[in-house]
Amino acid sequence: MTLDREQVLRSAAALLTRKSTATMDEVAKSAGIGRATLHRHFAGRDALVRALEERGIQEFEAALDAAELDQGTSEAALRRFVAAVEPSAGLLSFLVTENQLFEGGEVNEGWDRLDARVSAFFRRGQERGEIRIDLTPAWLTEALYGLIGTGAWAVQVGRVAAQDFQYMIVELLLGGARRSVEQ
Repeated sequence: MTLDREQVLRSAAALLTRKSTATMDEVAKSAGIGRATLHRHFAGRDALVRALEERGIQEFEAALDAAELDQGTSEAALRRFVAAVEPSAGLLSFLVTENQLFEGGEVNEGWDRLDARVSAFFRRGQERGEIRIDLTPAWLTEALYGLIGTGAWAVQVGRVAAQDFQYMIVELLLGGARRSVEQ
């Protein structure tokens, strides 16, 4: 039997987004392979998480490309992005909370590249008068990541209906939680 690395990564991502503390034995079992086979391809949890990080960066970048953030209004672009990233939201949630990825001074340049693209999107929206200027693009970027991760988790555990994922993220990010008083 030939090991399908992509299938192993998909299985690992699915498991780790549900159970971030899963052992390598559990990862191997979820992928339908033995632990020794898993270790031949990923020398340990760190190597597996790094491979998942690369996959997550690729999926996030593909979602940014698909969303065409520089087209149309900021709101429409944000809705396109959240829709495009939704299938990867669980993996991104896991990666954002995986401390080993952010320990020490070495951060994957892929994250920096993604952060720059998302921050530039928010900056353009501010320059066009579509996004409030009292919040920095960096903060809006982090808030978006947090909402995507939390939204993925809320859907996964059944607290939120899957069809509400996109709506709730965009509405809360752009509208805030404050109730406006109509006059």
